[in-house]
Amino acid sequence: MARYIALLRGINVGGNKKVPMAQLRALMEGLGYTEVATLLQSGNAVFTCKEKNPAKVGKQLEAAIVKEFGFEVAVVLRTRDELEAVIKANPLPGAEDAPSQFLVTFLSEEPDPKRFAQIDPAAYQPDEFRLVGREIYARFPQGIGNSKLATVLGGTRLGVTPTARNWSTVTKLLALADG
Repeated sequence: MARYIALLRGINVGGNKKVPMAQLRALMEGLGYTEVATLLQSGNAVFTCKEKNPAKVGKQLEAAIVKEFGFEVAVVLRTRDELEAVIKANPLPGAEDAPSQFLVTFLSEEPDPKRFAQIDPAAYQPDEFRLVGREIYARFPQGIGNSKLATVLGGTRLGVTPTARNWSTVTKLLALADG
């Protein structure tokens, strides 16, 4: 059995793509997933599944969401161990002290290095960011809400599907996965 974290992109934001968490949990249990739990209303689910191939699980969940809710939602998956590695690999100090100023953008796959290199760090200071594998770690000392960098990292510029979570949510998801 594999323990997964599903990060749904762009649901329950501004009244769009409404997905009630109780309905999402029921949908996932209907797919045969067990130990299903959700965190917040922003599309964070932790579950256990017999399928060991994350790509298959993600596609299955995306298809079920379309059938149940009538709209497409990108799902970015990480295993429990991958999420733990994401936390340990954070290259930016201070996340524990100011978790609301830190964001991890989870990518569906590693971005093209040429595309990523087009994001000029100097243009977004004092915000800073680092790419590590399929995650972009970012620190926003003046807050995420007004940051141009947060918009860039969450967009389609890199040619992969991004979905971001603040540091507090990332650590809570690991705790939830550990039950």
